[in-house]
Amino acid sequence: MDNPLPPAEELVLIDRELIQLDARRHFLLSRRAWLLGAQAPHAWGAAARPPVPAQGAEASAPGAQNVLLVLGAVLLAVAALAFTLVSWGSLGIAGRSAVLAVVTAAALGAPVVLLRRGLRSTAEAVGAVGLLLTVLDAYALYAVGMPEVDGTAYAAGAAAVLAAGWAGYGRSLPALRIPVPAALLTAQLPLPLAALAAGAEGLDLAWALLGTAALDAGLVLLRPGRWSLWAGAAGSVAGGAALLTGLVESVAADSTGAALAPSARLAAVAVLALVVAWRASGIGMRAAFAAAGALAAVAALGGLVRPELSPPWAAVAYLVVALPLLGALRVSALPEPVRRGLALAGAGVAVLQAVTSVAWVATVLVDRLRVLEEVWSVTTPAPAAANGPGLAAPVSLLLTAGAAWWLVRVLPGRPEPGVAAVVLGWAALFTAPVMLDAAPGAVFAAQLAVTLAAGLLALRSTAAAFTDAPAKTAAPATEAGGGPTAHAGGDNLAGTGSAAVGDGSLAGSGPAPVGADSLTGSGTASAARRGFAGVAAGVCALVGALSVSVAALDGRLATFGVLGLLGAACAAGAAYRPAPEWARAGAAALAVGYAALLAVALGALLERPVAWWAPPVLVVPAVVAALGPRLGVVRVPAEVAAAASGLLAVALATGDAPVLALVLALAGVVCAAAAVRPERRSAAGWPAGVLFLAATWVRLAASEVTVPEAYTLPVTAAALAVGFLRRRRDPLAGSWTAYGPGLAATLLPSTLAVWGDPHWLRPLLLGTAALGVTLAGARGRLRAPLLLGGATLTAVALHELTPYVIQVVDALPRWLPPALAGVLLLVVGATYEKRLRDARRLREAIGRLR
Repeated sequence: MDNPLPPAEELVLIDRELIQLDARRHFLLSRRAWLLGAQAPHAWGAAARPPVPAQGAEASAPGAQNVLLVLGAVLLAVAALAFTLVSWGSLGIAGRSAVLAVVTAAALGAPVVLLRRGLRSTAEAVGAVGLLLTVLDAYALYAVGMPEVDGTAYAAGAAAVLAAGWAGYGRSLPALRIPVPAALLTAQLPLPLAALAAGAEGLDLAWALLGTAALDAGLVLLRPGRWSLWAGAAGSVAGGAALLTGLVESVAADSTGAALAPSARLAAVAVLALVVAWRASGIGMRAAFAAAGALAAVAALGGLVRPELSPPWAAVAYLVVALPLLGALRVSALPEPVRRGLALAGAGVAVLQAVTSVAWVATVLVDRLRVLEEVWSVTTPAPAAANGPGLAAPVSLLLTAGAAWWLVRVLPGRPEPGVAAVVLGWAALFTAPVMLDAAPGAVFAAQLAVTLAAGLLALRSTAAAFTDAPAKTAAPATEAGGGPTAHAGGDNLAGTGSAAVGDGSLAGSGPAPVGADSLTGSGTASAARRGFAGVAAGVCALVGALSVSVAALDGRLATFGVLGLLGAACAAGAAYRPAPEWARAGAAALAVGYAALLAVALGALLERPVAWWAPPVLVVPAVVAALGPRLGVVRVPAEVAAAASGLLAVALATGDAPVLALVLALAGVVCAAAAVRPERRSAAGWPAGVLFLAATWVRLAASEVTVPEAYTLPVTAAALAVGFLRRRRDPLAGSWTAYGPGLAATLLPSTLAVWGDPHWLRPLLLGTAALGVTLAGARGRLRAPLLLGGATLTAVALHELTPYVIQVVDALPRWLPPALAGVLLLVVGATYEKRLRDARRLREAIGRLR
């Protein structure tokens, strides 16, 4: 046997083949056994039953057991209550004591035996019943042996005894999970109940709650374990109740002396919360306790001065106390969760006060809309916010803005502080003149200065952000390339200030290493932060400009002065090249808008009719169209604003039809002039045509022209010219696309007018035109002219023949029309196939047309 393979390789190959054969044989034998089992019922003549899927149990065995145990325990508890409250009188004193003692001892001792046998759930249920029986024992002891004792005092003592007993019982049987939590919850009652028994109210009760919370905190801190969660939850509830009680009493105090006691309680709550935050485990829980303690401290200190101040200034006092808490971010000796909690508490108070003050600022801005009720009346309506918080709101806004600006240096990677500082600072400075009750001129001057400053900040800060960021991000690339980077790195370090604090100061991480990557990241984050602040400044400038513009409508001189100054400022901002594109675009749009408003104000000043205010407005779009490409990156927003100005002009002229026609024609001229440039041909060409057509129609309607051809023929002429040019550029374009709309614009309305026209001139002219269109379509093999002209010619012919047909029909006998109809049907039926062939050839002939 010749084989080119060596013997060793051939043996390996044979072994592999045998292994595969054995595996295949094993699979086939298994399949054969399964098939024999499946066919066995048929061999005995029994019908095969489909396999029934096994139904899963709706409840697990432990779940069903727990339900049964709970129900049993509840039933036993109900029976014990019924026995104690209802059937108690049927037994004597000895019998009562013996029954309760025996049942309670049995219920408390049974879990020991059950646990030894592994019946833990049953032991839990029986143990719970035993705990309830101890409560009934305490009630029985009070009802029988000590009825003269005060019920609240007895309840306090019983709760203490029961809590201690249940705790010992749970410690002796650690496998049971109910006794210790029940003892912890019951331990919350003795001190408050004892205080109530002693006649305590308000603050005294708060001391009892605070003592309970302190005991719970001591248990959590000194004996941590699996029951710490229960003790912490119970202590949190008690401490929260003490805090709320102290806050209510502090707010209700009417003098500094009366506020001392609530402040002392709040200070004690703050100390306890901070101790827990310092010693407890868990970052989130420690931060929460630190925040609660800080809020309690703020309420304690602010509550001392609150009675001597008005409510708005009392809120400022609380803010002054809360803002220093933000300084905890710089205190590295404090644990990170404590720092976070203190800072969050200070930020929460600042945010609450800021929201309240900003809401008042919104009322000042909305109140200025009352000027629109009577423009140029020089009434100077008193601000509705004069009865508001007064200067307290601007002061609180300035304080919060200063704190936010400080946070910009502490948290250089977060944009929120910068945005808050800009918005709150602008709101304070913008509304302060109103609350100072300054003269209208001084108010306008101050608010214009604030608005212009915000706009300048938007232009400069965002420009710095968008120009510095690439340089700073390019530093690592220079270093990677081997070039010197020390100067760039130094600039980044100087630009970011205390960047080492960063976000880590709030999160608790240490200072980041100062390397190329960290410097680049901080520089980019700083640029992004300044970008967000610039956007906020731009929005503030926009809101301020709109508010001042509305307020300036109260007088003529103020209107022209404010609109002119803001328009010039916006034009200068649009021309400021280092600014980002979005800021320049907004400034350009506002500049065009202010120019249009000045044109409207000029028309009103000249006391011209409202419709004649429109032509001066069109000067603004004309100037924008003339400037064109010289506008650069602000061209598109300027043209959009110019288009809006054109719509304003049209809206102003709607009351006078001749003036409206003039305005539409002028607007069409402006669009046509803009369409001369190739890049605006498609965007301005079609609007120019529509405006010219609308001007023509309005002029005809104003002249009381009712002939439809006067309105449709200009459209048809323009559409046919466009279609002719389209066919010259694209010979494959269909006639329906090129000529259909133009022809239909005149033929269809004229055809409808013919049927209502008793004269002969219109049918003659329309028929002649339709004949010419039909012949042109036939000569050029164009479908649209042929069909539209033929249909129109047929309609005109029917219109002319209708009177004669009616006369002939009236002269014929009544039986003749049915006879003619029958003959027509017979002829059609006899020549049906020929008519189908003729119709098919006609359809094919029309289909070959363009």
